[in-house]
Amino acid sequence: MMHTAAGVEACLPIRSDMDLVWVRQHVRQAAARLGFGLVDQTKLVTAASELARNTLVHGGGGRMEATQVGRAGTQGLRLAFTDEGPGIADLDLALSDGYTSGGGLGMGLSGARRLVHDFDIDTTPGSGTTVRVTCWVGRPPRPREEV
Repeated sequence: MMHTAAGVEACLPIRSDMDLVWVRQHVRQAAARLGFGLVDQTKLVTAASELARNTLVHGGGGRMEATQVGRAGTQGLRLAFTDEGPGIADLDLALSDGYTSGGGLGMGLSGARRLVHDFDIDTTPGSGTTVRVTCWVGRPPRPREEV
């Protein structure tokens, strides 16, 4: 179980290309504030950029919630991207390496998943999609260390 340190710290709309800029800026600032190194900041911002673009292009818009989390003495940042679009009809295909529907950074969901420590997707065709990712400062805590 994850313990939230400060609740949802931001809920940003994703309705336009300008909103994608705000999402990237917020994620970079939040990651820096939590003590992420430059490489980990860049990985998280890259994943967030791809997921935000998916939310806009494929989900018709939505929102990103950023939450500071802690587990086993380690700080992390959880991002949830939610839309009420058509959902993902073939999740296995969408998560496969090399799959892209075009228009994004070309890394797709599988690329975003590789850039973060924890990745979860909830999608139902016709009911939208929520993708949750978490990155941990320094190293991902092992589940047996949970408190």
